[in-house]
Amino acid sequence: MGNSSTIALPSAMKTIATISLASSLLCAAVPHPTLAQGQAYPTKPITIVTGFPPGGISDVLARALSARLSAQMGQSVIVENRPGAGTTIASAYVAKAVPDGYTLLFQDMTTHAINAKAYKNLPFDALNDFSLISLVASTPLMMVSSLGSGANDVKSLVELARKNPGKVSYASSGNGTIMHLAGETFKQVMKIDSLHVPYKGGAPSVQAVVAGEVTYSFLSMPPGVAQAKAGKVNALAVTTAKRVAAMPNVPTLKEQGVPVEIVLYSGLIGPKNMPPAVVARLNEEVRKALESPEMKQTLANAGADALASSPEEFARLLKAQAVEMAEAVQLANVTLD
Repeated sequence: MGNSSTIALPSAMKTIATISLASSLLCAAVPHPTLAQGQAYPTKPITIVTGFPPGGISDVLARALSARLSAQMGQSVIVENRPGAGTTIASAYVAKAVPDGYTLLFQDMTTHAINAKAYKNLPFDALNDFSLISLVASTPLMMVSSLGSGANDVKSLVELARKNPGKVSYASSGNGTIMHLAGETFKQVMKIDSLHVPYKGGAPSVQAVVAGEVTYSFLSMPPGVAQAKAGKVNALAVTTAKRVAAMPNVPTLKEQGVPVEIVLYSGLIGPKNMPPAVVARLNEEVRKALESPEMKQTLANAGADALASSPEEFARLLKAQAVEMAEAVQLANVTLD
């Protein structure tokens, strides 16, 4: 769509446009917390829950982070996948957990903000029932199409959809996820009629595109990069304002005349009322982990940027995203429950 005119995007639809947040803020080291009994935290394994099955960006980053935290803290940190319902199953589980620092959630924070508006009957308050520990990363999505679709770039995909209204389909990692909202926003902006097919996580949605069950999808970067490099999908675009080092030859949506920018934020949170000293210890350890060569390589492979933050910075971004995503959900007509 290099010669096409850019479509004006309503200001509220720019909710997908992101908020920048400085990731280099450092705070003074805090003493390691002690529990009421005088025991140093942690004294037993820590579980990090994620709302997606293995294979997607949240799972990849959660496992890399857990490995580093295990090494740093001298205690096992394990990842538990509880996929489904746009991450609300995992969120509800953690919201009800004992707030002692041993059950945490690696949250797709953008989806967390979406759920605050898209679900009318959540069993938890997305904004107020959690202790925010630290942001971890920001990453784009990659728009891909199946090899048999005939869509080799965004322009040809849009033309295909307009010639076959209702017959072109796209996969997401579940209702209410950023992939879902990205798909609906793309439909609204480009004025096309395509069918949404939700899957339980990123990995099944990837396979749906590879198998030709759907025409296209917005994927998280790790599986998108892997499948594109393997020649199993067409890489159409990345959703950030600039191209991504992991796939430098893939143009942005904006380069192809689509005025949409999408960034996926992730962070570590826990149940409400966690001890401040435990939150501070975990925040310190996340910052340290993000500086390690292992995490830096994982982030680079995923096309992600490290985004350590204080709990207060995390809270400000979450609240801002909740307001903006509420407008995006309404404009994209996404209703869940």
